[in-house]
Amino acid sequence: MKIALLGYGKMGQTIEKIALERGHDIVLKVDKDSPEFDISIADVAIDFSIPNSAVNNITTCLENNVPVVSGTTGWLDKYDAMTALCSEKNGAFIYASNYSLGVNIFFELNNQLAKMMANLNQYDVQIEEIHHKQKLDEPSGTAITLAEGVIEHTKNTQWELDKKTQENSIPITAIRSPEVPGTHTITYNSVVDQIDIKHTAHNRQGFALGAVVASEWIVGKTGVFSMKDVLGI
Repeated sequence: MKIALLGYGKMGQTIEKIALERGHDIVLKVDKDSPEFDISIADVAIDFSIPNSAVNNITTCLENNVPVVSGTTGWLDKYDAMTALCSEKNGAFIYASNYSLGVNIFFELNNQLAKMMANLNQYDVQIEEIHHKQKLDEPSGTAITLAEGVIEHTKNTQWELDKKTQENSIPITAIRSPEVPGTHTITYNSVVDQIDIKHTAHNRQGFALGAVVASEWIVGKTGVFSMKDVLGI
């Protein structure tokens, strides 16, 4: 499989290593200072760029009939426009806030716990995420996905960064610390006890492997998909 890497930072380089190990070819490495490129030479593109580049990258792929797997966060105000373009072009598109196979299982655990806590009003919920200082957006896309899962199944209606100022709101604390790939904790706290579920990434390889697995899965398909489709969960 011929893969285009849109974004060649630490994640892009890790994806390259895993893709090569799995027998694929890297035909493009595109970064912010790269010259014009022909995306059509790729069978699939993997976008781990920056928020300001993601929409252009995804658009270029869809307009050239190249399936695209995007893990860039911080641009989701344009998500509906990208899914509409995918449908218009009969293309193939996956977005995930986190491609780690373990994190996607964690998302499902979060949903199940939220369902169980839905009528237990004595518990307040909060989310903490910790990432390396190079991460450009906060809170993380993963934390937002976790918050959305809680909102779907409980009385909570919104999330807020750093502190809770509204009723039925989930506070998300974002911490930036050197060399932390990603740690997410959901806490339900009451006056008598506390329930925590937590996912800790040890390195970037889990994110990269999931992105490559998703790119292998999407080739030959049309539509808008998620990691739930890739993993069959």
